[in-house]
Amino acid sequence: MSATSVVDLRCEYLVNPLGLDEPKPRLSWKMRDARPGAKQTAYEITFDNGGWSSGKVASDQSTHVAYAGPELKSRTRCTWRVRIWDHEGKPSEWSEPAFFEMGLLTRNEWKAEWIGSPHAGGAYSIPPAPYLRKAFSLAKPIRQARLYISALGIYEAEINGSRVSDDLFLPGRTEYKKRVPYQTWDVTALLKSGDNAIGAILGDGWYAGHVHSDPRGCYGDRPKLLAQLVVDFNDGSQQIVATDSTWKSTIEGPVRSSDILMGEDYDARKELPAGWSSAGFDDTAWDGVKTFDEPSVALIAKRSTNVKRMRELKPVSHTISANKRRILLDLGQNMVGRVRLKIRNAPPGKVVSLRHVEMLDKNGKPYVEALRTARATDHYTCRGGPEEVFEPRFTWHGFRYVEVRDLPCPLEGDTVIGVVIHSDTPPTGTFECSDPMINQLQSNITWSQRGNFLEIPTDCPQRDERLGWTGDAQVFIRTAAFNMDVAAFFTHWLQVMADAQFENGGIPSTVPFCPSIPTEGGPAWSDAAVICPWTIYLCYGDTRILETAYPMMRKFVQYLQDTSPNDIRADETKKWRGYGDWLSQNADTAPDLIGTAFYAHCADLMSRIATVLGKAEHAGEYRALHERVRGVWRKRFVTLDGLIAGQTQTAYLLSLQFDLIQPELRAKVVDALVRDIRKRGMHLSTGFVGTPYLTQVLTREGHLDVAYALLEQKTFPSWLFPITHGATTMWERWDGWTPEKGFNDAGMNSYNHYAYGAVGDWMYATIAGIDLDREKPGYKHIVIAPRPGGTITGARASLKSIYGLIKSEWTLAADGTFNLRVTIPPNTTATVRLPSGKETAIEAGEHSFTEAKA
Repeated sequence: MSATSVVDLRCEYLVNPLGLDEPKPRLSWKMRDARPGAKQTAYEITFDNGGWSSGKVASDQSTHVAYAGPELKSRTRCTWRVRIWDHEGKPSEWSEPAFFEMGLLTRNEWKAEWIGSPHAGGAYSIPPAPYLRKAFSLAKPIRQARLYISALGIYEAEINGSRVSDDLFLPGRTEYKKRVPYQTWDVTALLKSGDNAIGAILGDGWYAGHVHSDPRGCYGDRPKLLAQLVVDFNDGSQQIVATDSTWKSTIEGPVRSSDILMGEDYDARKELPAGWSSAGFDDTAWDGVKTFDEPSVALIAKRSTNVKRMRELKPVSHTISANKRRILLDLGQNMVGRVRLKIRNAPPGKVVSLRHVEMLDKNGKPYVEALRTARATDHYTCRGGPEEVFEPRFTWHGFRYVEVRDLPCPLEGDTVIGVVIHSDTPPTGTFECSDPMINQLQSNITWSQRGNFLEIPTDCPQRDERLGWTGDAQVFIRTAAFNMDVAAFFTHWLQVMADAQFENGGIPSTVPFCPSIPTEGGPAWSDAAVICPWTIYLCYGDTRILETAYPMMRKFVQYLQDTSPNDIRADETKKWRGYGDWLSQNADTAPDLIGTAFYAHCADLMSRIATVLGKAEHAGEYRALHERVRGVWRKRFVTLDGLIAGQTQTAYLLSLQFDLIQPELRAKVVDALVRDIRKRGMHLSTGFVGTPYLTQVLTREGHLDVAYALLEQKTFPSWLFPITHGATTMWERWDGWTPEKGFNDAGMNSYNHYAYGAVGDWMYATIAGIDLDREKPGYKHIVIAPRPGGTITGARASLKSIYGLIKSEWTLAADGTFNLRVTIPPNTTATVRLPSGKETAIEAGEHSFTEAKA
């Protein structure tokens, strides 16, 4: 038996995906081999049923291998296997089979029409959720069946009384004016020969509901459904059941209103019989449906994972109001999701309310002011009976505390359960060190990532916003890619960004575009168009994401050239100059300094991206642009005595991080940065723009001690200050709450906002020591370089990379002896750099290193 095996087969980052529309899907796998130095020297991919075979290919490539067989047709199912040859030239056994299946690749294959309820709501009146159904008969034995389905809004689909999927908020969030995703479901097991029925419930979602503080109907006045059930029979014939004018609808169901921001009103007395989506149900009293013209948008296969229920939390404590009408429960963790409510022996018509908040005010009451116009409240009307369970369908909330009003039964252990939901981005990274507070910081970072990675990377999950702010995602993406598998997630979001790009090349502040925030994002926000694709490339070795985003990136950089007179971006002639160093602390950095710095940085990245893509002429153009803008930046923002205009920490950081300052002035700028930190009592003053680079620059410039001092600082402003006051997620503001002033501005004060969690990238790479090599991206070559400091005496981290598990664990003994253990996955190499600076090249396997104190 071979010592090598092939595992974890994936196609476009997904496991056995249904409904692809990528013409040349990419295949990936991992090598399992415990031997030291294990690596792949060749591979062979074969497709069952006489399909394509790569033949033996002499290569160590095991990720993003593009399908190179015959053209893939709609609905084609491809089952594939891989075997590899190891470093001794011996072949493995064939892997277990994996598959992918193509979706409907051309629009004319869709026979379905867009349908919806005849009833629509108004700007502020939320209508009941429509139920739609269609009965049909299948006269022959069934071989297979696929449901291709989408919605403008949110759908839940059922066939013969069974849910098609437990996934949530389908088909997902997108730029509805450009494209809409659809899903493909294998529903063979739900059908039977004879009479059948299909049904769907529609929610307003992002399409027809409230978005930001706007009225309802940002894109349309009601949700709509597009569905096509394709049934293949054993005799080779086919039957299609599609949405059209023959479907029936009703709004006389239990979901009386449902909105992402406002919450859900559910009247259990109006629940439909369980068979409403089954054959034999009497729908004669139902209405017809309204059909709609085909929207002039692309219909594409969903390219990312869906939102799911991920875990559950039980309350850790509760208090009861004096009049006993309100019970306030603490779930112990600021979370995103909703409550599952279990009620026993309630009288019919009794209304129970659930109000969700992140914080309590000084009187211990729910702090609702920061929610702004978001109601964030669910109402449940009891049907009566021994037991009834309510969990909202089409909404979610950001909260730690839930206030239950008028509970008609005793509070028991399972009466209120917090259901955590987010996009299915599986955990990949772990981090732990000897300092419990920094471990809590890591917990806060990951909880904020969970809560805000719901279809798109949102800024906050609780108030009337929940938008895809580009700047927040830009600063956090590298940290995100360590903690979770976000490759498919960001592939989707970057496509939405390209769709949202303005005609002039500018990038909106939020993606998808929010009409009430019409501005171009400005410095550090719109630059996500270049920085985010580059970061995904580095973390996953994905050149196709660069190829796909390249037209968007070029158009954006051209926009910078067109709108930056004399290469000064966001200068004083502009009405809109960007968000600045958002929420910095008494240290305003000039918008044109930030803007021109990021302009130079984007030009530099574009030269690197063009080189990766083999576009030498473009690479030269962008190198020249970078040098020109850098020269302009120096002339305008470097003072005669060699300092940076404004003398803020963020100004210093950008000059150093983006290599803008003249080499001979670098040490002087570093000294000025450190001096400012010390003058502030070892505190930072940076906002969203400067904070991600703070500890990185200090470490790189020889001030590791200052970086650790900032990380371990417990007084305001610092990363640990919120933790000393019980924070379980990252705060939007350094001073979201202080003992002296209480709550900050209620109009902009989120307690679940991941931007300042960008420090995680430094923690993983510097404290634990796991980093990548951008010359060999995707952790093909790994850099293990822990840098002990501060009071930390040990740390460990792991990362499930696209090649396998990476581990780094170190301890620092009382006598100063440094001990390091490392695990490197097969088919990769690594460089280990010890604290003394000594480097060792290693291959796959487990390794140990010891270094005495110098």
